[in-house]
Amino acid sequence: MKSVLRALSGKFQKFTTIACISLVFSAGHVSAQQQPEFQVDFTDAGLVPSHWSLRVSPDGSGHFDSDGGNVTAQQTGHMTVSELHRNIQLSSSLANQIFSVAHSRHFFNVPCESHMKVAFQGTKRFTYTGPDGSGSCTFNYSKDKQIQELGSTLMGVEYTILTGGRLEMLLLHDRLGLDQELESFADALHNGNAADPEVIRDTLMRIADDDQVMDRARKRAHALLAEPR
Repeated sequence: MKSVLRALSGKFQKFTTIACISLVFSAGHVSAQQQPEFQVDFTDAGLVPSHWSLRVSPDGSGHFDSDGGNVTAQQTGHMTVSELHRNIQLSSSLANQIFSVAHSRHFFNVPCESHMKVAFQGTKRFTYTGPDGSGSCTFNYSKDKQIQELGSTLMGVEYTILTGGRLEMLLLHDRLGLDQELESFADALHNGNAADPEVIRDTLMRIADDDQVMDRARKRAHALLAEPR
């Protein structure tokens, strides 16, 4: 009788272990499926890059991809970066703004486009997916102030990410060019063309700590690192 009970007990423990493991994996799968995500896709055939996309999670982590465009460095007057693929980390304040707008605008299940006669600013598509809902909308210019401002800010983030790509190339191949690039980036931040320097924080730290970089460029990098997040 005891041997039968031991056998049954062993089988029960094995079943319990398998059941627990199954629940853990199931919970992890559901959690991954339910992770909210925001994505912006931007297209303008006249720019370099001509297309880029940015995916962001609520904690600010995400991924950036860009490609396309035929304008050369000689035509623009500076080094161009058209193809870039990398993981990024946005500041918490910007991540909060993105998901706050997504929720207040019904996950972008609203008409974004104003249909006003304004200059073409690039086609922007906002997409939200999550356990609480999903939706998307496309626009050139939006009369909705929050959506239009978020679009402008995200274009500024793209500027910052591409600046990071140029800074990394200069750090490898032309350290003397870093000072001018950093000066241009600081100006862009202050006039609103660039946004969220936190997204290239690691690159700025590499420049600031590199004793082979001229002092003025290192000081600019330190100043940019001190910008409010």
